[in-house]
Amino acid sequence: MVTLIKVIFESIRQALQSLYGNKLRSFLSLIGITIGIFCIISVKSAVDSLQKNVMAGFSEIGSNVVYVEKYPWNEDWSNSYWKYMKRPEPSLNDLEVILDKSEYTDKASFNIFTGGRTISYKSSSVSGAFIMGTSYDFQEIQKLEYESGRYFNALESNSGSNKVILGYKVAQQLFNNFEPVGKQVKVFGQKFTVVGVLKEEGESMFNFINFDEVVWLPLTTARRFLNVGQKSNIGRSLVIKAHEEVELDELKSELTGILRSHRRIRPKEDNDFSLMEMTALNDVVDGFFGVLNLAGIVIGGFALIVGMFSVANIMFVSVKERTNIIGIKKALGAKNYIVLMEFLIESVVLCIIGGLVGIVMTYGVIMLIGILADFEMAMSMNNAILGVIVSVFVGIIAGIIPAFIASNLDPVEAMRR
Repeated sequence: MVTLIKVIFESIRQALQSLYGNKLRSFLSLIGITIGIFCIISVKSAVDSLQKNVMAGFSEIGSNVVYVEKYPWNEDWSNSYWKYMKRPEPSLNDLEVILDKSEYTDKASFNIFTGGRTISYKSSSVSGAFIMGTSYDFQEIQKLEYESGRYFNALESNSGSNKVILGYKVAQQLFNNFEPVGKQVKVFGQKFTVVGVLKEEGESMFNFINFDEVVWLPLTTARRFLNVGQKSNIGRSLVIKAHEEVELDELKSELTGILRSHRRIRPKEDNDFSLMEMTALNDVVDGFFGVLNLAGIVIGGFALIVGMFSVANIMFVSVKERTNIIGIKKALGAKNYIVLMEFLIESVVLCIIGGLVGIVMTYGVIMLIGILADFEMAMSMNNAILGVIVSVFVGIIAGIIPAFIASNLDPVEAMRR
């Protein structure tokens, strides 16, 4: 054990001496390792950060819910536009039938939404506001957070009272730093009392529903001002949340039977609806991020191959420069495996140094991008560990042949050189 520690310590010392004594050669040799690790870890960190932001956006649409949709999410339905165009939009009747007949449904909500509306308070106004009307159970499905105030109560929701919840950005534009709750705003030419303000979500390309700019009404209220018929151009969404012990596949199977019966679809006819869940988007996203990761590995791999040959060249030179020393060590009783480990560890240390430089560069670039682009990025500890592991692996591959040659030198011949 003591011998092994001495070998490791001596190998590290010799690797550092080699770097210091031949600065230019070492720099040119290790730059390939540095660039390779930088490419792999930076791409992987960027992809992980991107995926984290995308999945945060997906969390807004629920992880244990099924959406009844006219169009599917996970295919290019533009190629079959007329096929899907003939489908009916989700409706309140669908919601009522599901609530009446479904045993696997915990909560369900019918939502409508449209843009381009104006909301005002005294002399302040916001144009192009995003109007959203939801039935009472929506809050139980999405669990939104509030800066102040509350959600609609059951009486307000069912009676269609003039109550409204404002997105954070809308509230700031109308009221600046004043408390909006309890104040009256004007929408659709009528006065509405503000009962809540949503917490700020911030700017992100991955917020699939931008609640910062929403003007949220009870569904019964919104129906007084918006046409929810099949031929209207407003958006509709029917969301069903499963009981905790129910698998989504079971819920989807039950909903398929209920909706086919309700819409009187014949046995041989295709469904005129799509039942979507977040996993459908996950599959698409995972495939996309898999391609990005592969691109980073390929680009970094080429750089690592160049770096590996460079480090191998250093090790061959090192073996040649220390041939007589190797002969003396072996003449004094050093075993072949000791010499092998000495040069192998030296190769690994060189690659780890190059890899650590690449990891530091990656961290600096990621922090800089996060500041300049206002985009949340981070390098995880797993990615840093991956960079070290790859460096060790490259070091072993680069040093194995020179180390093997050094360990098999004849002591007498080595000392004569």
